[in-house]
Amino acid sequence: MKDKDIKKINIGMIGFGYIAHGVFELISSQKEYIAKKIGKQLDIIRIAEKDPDKIKKIPGDVSSNIKISSDAADVLSDPEVDIVVELIGGIDPAFEFVSSALAAGKYVVTANKDLMANRGRDLYRIAEKNNVDILFEASVLGGIPIIGPLKTTLASDRIYKIVGIVNGTTNYILTRMEKDSLSFDQSLKAAQDMGYAEKANPSSDIEGYDAVYKLAILSSIAFNSRVTPANVYREGITRITSSDIEFAREMGYSIKLLAIGTDEDGVISARVHPSLIPGDHILASIEDVFNAVYVYGKYIDRIMSYGRGAGDRATSSSVVGDIINIARNFDRERKGIIYGCTCFENKKIRSIDNTASKFYLAMDVADRPGVLAKIASVFGRHDVSINSMIQKQTDVPDGAKLIFITHMVKNKDLYLSVEKLKKLDVVRSVNSIIRVEDLD
Repeated sequence: MKDKDIKKINIGMIGFGYIAHGVFELISSQKEYIAKKIGKQLDIIRIAEKDPDKIKKIPGDVSSNIKISSDAADVLSDPEVDIVVELIGGIDPAFEFVSSALAAGKYVVTANKDLMANRGRDLYRIAEKNNVDILFEASVLGGIPIIGPLKTTLASDRIYKIVGIVNGTTNYILTRMEKDSLSFDQSLKAAQDMGYAEKANPSSDIEGYDAVYKLAILSSIAFNSRVTPANVYREGITRITSSDIEFAREMGYSIKLLAIGTDEDGVISARVHPSLIPGDHILASIEDVFNAVYVYGKYIDRIMSYGRGAGDRATSSSVVGDIINIARNFDRERKGIIYGCTCFENKKIRSIDNTASKFYLAMDVADRPGVLAKIASVFGRHDVSINSMIQKQTDVPDGAKLIFITHMVKNKDLYLSVEKLKKLDVVRSVNSIIRVEDLD
């Protein structure tokens, strides 16, 4: 293909942090390779970034051909910009920038999970009104393709379940707790020292918020009905102890922070929480910062996507992949929708109270006759059936530790029984309540 036959696609970037820098490097170093693949040349012509120190990362001989400013409006108002890449994160002012770009008839690529989970519906409406699209593969699982396959390859199937490890930071922490016998605090510090967790405020990861945003996005696409972060039940990993890790392993389980979405008879359940999973299941082998997601469909049965869920190189690859997807179909004379919104249904959301699970419970009790009978009586009155139990001696005089695994029970019944157990004179404390997922 001769150079004169190659259409140029002009890109404007808002934000120039480490992911944006990776996008810049990838497009710059692979420009000829990409052009040969898709018959289009990708040119970054504008960058808006408030921090001048970040712009210094751009080589001088390259930056001379790029218009650089501190005002996003310069990117949004430039009629030569075809695709706007938003990489500043957060909801405000990102929503304003992205909505303005779409309203101006520009395609948008973003890695912003917060934005898409909370304001995705609004952005889709603006995009459809202006016959353009917004692509956001990198917002979930970084470099692991999952959104594109759900909207294309798997579009004809009826997806009924998604379950996986979608946050690398928490997986790293739990891996260190299990493999190195570290406490939660020690493992968190290790994650912070490695740069996997923020030192100032790691709550987005360890409290499960990051995973909630990702599950809301995946559930909306998979189940064709809008799922917002408010619809997703959340528990983080801050209460997981070294003892929980040890007892779980002794009983044949590993502990992971899971994101689980299901569509059962048109009712969606979405939850993020620590879970005991069988030690021989493949998800138990996913360690450190790696992510993995199972997708269950009526025709495909199940497939698993696995890889690095974060990092500048992996995430940048997904961002550029979305840009290429737009460029392949780009025609300045006649723009159009590539994926579009697939939330054409309005399904009910099942509350966590009415969701059934197996549970792991660890409690400190008095070590004397009749203790088990009193506990069993409370469980029985609330329809909680015990699957297995182990007893451990403690250093506390006349004390013991009991660890239970229940059969399936509604969440509300389990927690009602726990409140009653706490009032028994033989129960000194209920230390841990963790769901158990058998994972077929």
